[in-house]
Amino acid sequence: MQKIQKVYKWIILFICIMTFIGILENVFVKESLQMDKTVYEYVVLNLRNQPLTVIMRAITNFGEPYFLIAITLLSIICIKDKKIGLWIALNLIISAGLNILLKNLIQRPRPEGYRLIQENGYSFPSGHSMVSMAFYGLIVYLIWKKVKNPKERYILCTICAILPILIGFSRIYLGVHYASDVLAGLLLSLSYIIIFTTIIKPYIEEN
Repeated sequence: MQKIQKVYKWIILFICIMTFIGILENVFVKESLQMDKTVYEYVVLNLRNQPLTVIMRAITNFGEPYFLIAITLLSIICIKDKKIGLWIALNLIISAGLNILLKNLIQRPRPEGYRLIQENGYSFPSGHSMVSMAFYGLIVYLIWKKVKNPKERYILCTICAILPILIGFSRIYLGVHYASDVLAGLLLSLSYIIIFTTIIKPYIEEN
């Protein structure tokens, strides 16, 4: 069973990276893709309403730097095993640094015309999506390894797994990212977190 899980893990990694490369290639060819236009217009023109806007503004905050930094600091202070807090901090630093590097290399402008919030900087890949997937992905891994109660483990893992997707959607809804920005951020970060958790696994399981 473990061997099968390892094979699936690397297959998922390969698919994510290849899909990311495909999106990146299209972004270099065109500033906006047909998928981006279709999703963006549908979300903006058909889904927007005041109650949902309030919800999306709230959800996007779960991917804001100040929120993730606060959770990281709390984990360092409150979690008894200090190595776990340090892994969470290192993961946040690496994923955020990688996102900043990619944005400045690719330099894709953000969508214009329908923004509900103000954002600066480049668009691809979405920082909220990429960093949130890395951050909450690691939290899912840690919960799965450390929480003994099966019911609590499944509930917490489900919430943390869904949250990056909702954060990514909120960025499209609020008009500050294309769908390809969000999808690329999620896929690249999923690839990254597979590698990161593989590296730290011996240190997490030693206690």
